[in-house]
Amino acid sequence: MYSANDAKISVAGAGAFGLATALRLVRAGLAVTLFDPAPPGDNASGVAAGMLAPISEALFDPISRDHLALMRRARDLWPDFAEALAIPLSRAGVRIEGSDSWRAEVAKRLEQLGVSPTDVIDEDWRLDARPALAALRAAAEEAGVVFETGAVAAFQPGALTLADGRVEAFDVLVLATGPGVRDGRIAPETAALSPIKGQLLRATLLDDEAVVVRGEGGYPAAGEALAGEAGTELDDHASVDVEAGADAAADADDADADGASTSASRSAEAAEEAEAAEAAARAALA
Repeated sequence: MYSANDAKISVAGAGAFGLATALRLVRAGLAVTLFDPAPPGDNASGVAAGMLAPISEALFDPISRDHLALMRRARDLWPDFAEALAIPLSRAGVRIEGSDSWRAEVAKRLEQLGVSPTDVIDEDWRLDARPALAALRAAAEEAGVVFETGAVAAFQPGALTLADGRVEAFDVLVLATGPGVRDGRIAPETAALSPIKGQLLRATLLDDEAVVVRGEGGYPAAGEALAGEAGTELDDHASVDVEAGADAAADADDADADGASTSASRSAEAAEEAEAAEAAARAALA
C-alpha cells in the first residue's frame, strides 16, 4: 500500500506528452521518474511541426473530425502553459493554397465543421517543437523529475520492467510512448494506435512570414529552420534533412517512431493530457 505522499510515479516517453505530464505531476508534489531510451528530442515530437491546429486536424484527418471541441479546448490550455515556460506561440494561422478544386473541397469541409470558409485559418496556432521540448525538459529537471535512459517493457503495480531486464519499484506508470508501444501488452488501449509516416524537409527560411501554408499533401512551417512536412498512415517513420544552398546535399534517415507520439495535433492536447494524467495518478493513489 502507498499514499499520495510517498508514491513513486514512472512516466514512459519523453515526447510532448511525457514531459508535460511529468512536469505537472512533480509540481503537484509527487515523485516522478521519466524513462526514455533515446537522447533528448530524438523522437517524433522532436521532428513534428508543433501544430496546435484543431481546425486543420479536423479538416484533413477523418478520425479527428468528431473531436473538434476537445481539440479546441486542448489548444486553449496552451497559452498559459507556454507563457510560464517562455515558449513562444505563433498565432499567424494556416493559409490554404492549392488548386481551385481542392480549395473548394476545403471550403466545403469547413462549412461542414461549422467554420466560415476562409483562406487563412486564424484559430490554428503552432510552436517550434524542438525548442519547446528543450524548455519542457529543462523545466521538468529543475522541478525535480528524474530522467533515466531505458525503454519500459512491462508494468504491474510495484514493479516496472525495462527492456534491458532491470526491474524497479514504482507504484504508477503513465504511458506516453505513442505508437511505440501499440500491441496492448502494457495497456490494451494502445492496440488502437497507428503511427503516421512523415517526410520532413528542412531548409533556410527565406523571409519572416510565420504563417503555415497548407497545400495538397504537405505544409511548410517556419521554425529554427523552415520545415516542410507531409504525412501518410504507415508503419514506419522517415525524415529527410536538407542543407540550405545551391549545392545542398540530402541525407535520408529511416527511423522507427517508437517512443513518441507521431501526430502533431496530439501535442496540442499535451497540456490537457497532463491534467488528465495527474487526475488519473491521484485516483490510483486514492
